[in-house]
Amino acid sequence: MSAIDSQPQATAPPEVPRSSRFGGVKESLVRMKEKVTTKEGWVGDYDYAWLCTPSLPFLGKKEDRMPPFYALNDELPLLLAITSGLQHSLAMLAGLITPPIIFASALNLDASTSSYMISASLIGCGIMSLVQMSRIHLFKGYYLGTGLITVVGTSFATLSTASAIFNAMYKDGTCPTIVGPDGTSMRGPCPDAYGKVLGTSLICSFLEIGMSFASPRVLKRLFPPIVTGTVILMIGASLIGESGIANWGGGSNDCKGRPDTGIFTLCPTIFAPRPLPWGSAEFIGLGFLSFSTILLVELWGSPFMKNISIICGLIVGCIVSGATGYMSNSTIKSAPAITFLWVHTFKLGVYPPAILPMLAVYISLAMEAIGDITASAEVSRQPVVGDVFDSRIQGGILSDGISGFISALFTVTPLSIFAQNNGVIAITRCANRGAGRWCCVFLILFGILGKLAGVFLAIPNPVLGGVTTFLFASVAVSGVRVLATCRFSRRDRFILAAALAFGIGNLLKHDTFTYLFERVDNPNKGLQGLFDSITIVLSTPFLSSGVVATVLNLILPQESEEALLRDDASSVEQIDHDVESQDEKVSKRAA
Repeated sequence: MSAIDSQPQATAPPEVPRSSRFGGVKESLVRMKEKVTTKEGWVGDYDYAWLCTPSLPFLGKKEDRMPPFYALNDELPLLLAITSGLQHSLAMLAGLITPPIIFASALNLDASTSSYMISASLIGCGIMSLVQMSRIHLFKGYYLGTGLITVVGTSFATLSTASAIFNAMYKDGTCPTIVGPDGTSMRGPCPDAYGKVLGTSLICSFLEIGMSFASPRVLKRLFPPIVTGTVILMIGASLIGESGIANWGGGSNDCKGRPDTGIFTLCPTIFAPRPLPWGSAEFIGLGFLSFSTILLVELWGSPFMKNISIICGLIVGCIVSGATGYMSNSTIKSAPAITFLWVHTFKLGVYPPAILPMLAVYISLAMEAIGDITASAEVSRQPVVGDVFDSRIQGGILSDGISGFISALFTVTPLSIFAQNNGVIAITRCANRGAGRWCCVFLILFGILGKLAGVFLAIPNPVLGGVTTFLFASVAVSGVRVLATCRFSRRDRFILAAALAFGIGNLLKHDTFTYLFERVDNPNKGLQGLFDSITIVLSTPFLSSGVVATVLNLILPQESEEALLRDDASSVEQIDHDVESQDEKVSKRAA
């Protein structure tokens, strides 16, 4: 046998299965079928008893057991995804319905338009939250969305600013003022004012879109925690005074001035089921009932109930107020069973004096987004440094800006990232985006059910005020939490003091800057518009304090590391001295 014949035969190349165009779709369908048809796919190994068991005193101490943590891309049981999504949607529900209710009340809009605004807000938030939770690669290193459970909601910053804009519109005659037979004046319905706010926010949204393509490091340098914390703190504080406490007393409309004549002599108006003067004991009691329910749920409720404590406060308050005759079902009857976007439309326009304040609003939304995305990444156990995190901030700010543009087309005021849902992630230990997508499904469903918007609109002002006061206080606490990350050097303390001087002073005395330009003789239309813009910015506490903090942060020189260490050392020595002084006083008393 020759050497050639004894050579081994060539091995046939391995057969590689042909990649089917629909291979990925088939795999997804197989996984979906397995999830829907098996117990493991529905329930998994999550401890649902822990989620629903209250912490009542007579039940003894609750076992310190924690369910497993579900990361962003883990396989999530279907039941857990649905329940977590429901918790997310309910946790943010009160925050979503509050701004449209306040907008409608400020503009004296009818019940059908008001209920539509609530529905549109819910639907718009559900749709744009899906975009924010995505992580779509655009080009180079730019993305759309964060890839985290970062849901969006109607911005509270817009709520505070729009109040000043509406006041300016009624003052300059853009909106009508009705004079009654007794000589009292009241605001007439002005849906066009809402349309002008939408149109102005639409064109101003391009500022935040442009900011998203700047380096996140540059944005953090421009808006450090000393700036963003101040802005968030003043947003919460101003909303407590302008809306929360005012509604708790009976209403944030003209009735809070307790006029002697007209329909606002009683709150919310003389046509309410059981109208009373502003600040009546009955109103205060209803608000306190809702507020105390939140406290009791936090004390003894199950983890599920703690996540929806605001809704629990609304439910208890509505049950009692309905039983005692303070609730009317007229808004529920007038609301449609099913609704969607564009059932009502508003004439889009631009109100020139609102451009400058709305640009400042979008800058503040970008500030908030940086902090909220950082918190979401931390609670989701994702890195908060590096290129991936920077791309999440870039994608989140871009999605925020696009949400501001599209929300105006949805007849909804600017949307921004909500921070409340980070608490749901921390408690449920579920950071999976599947739960976030179910949250969006529930929000859209809530919005489509028109009768539900009628129910929200029927909530009495004191009940709404009791829960929103807590809600707005939570926003202020978020600002304090951001400020707590500062080193509080001499430079930081100076910036904070100067910013709060404007913000708190403006908050306590609203009309300080109202008459700033009244002695300017015969300004032309353009100059008057500029004066009105400046007045709106200075009259809005979070805008005035934010401008001061930003400017001072840019012009004040940074302190050297050596000076910071000396400042820290002197602070520690002062604390030690104070402690020693207290010890000396105690020893002297004992002697």
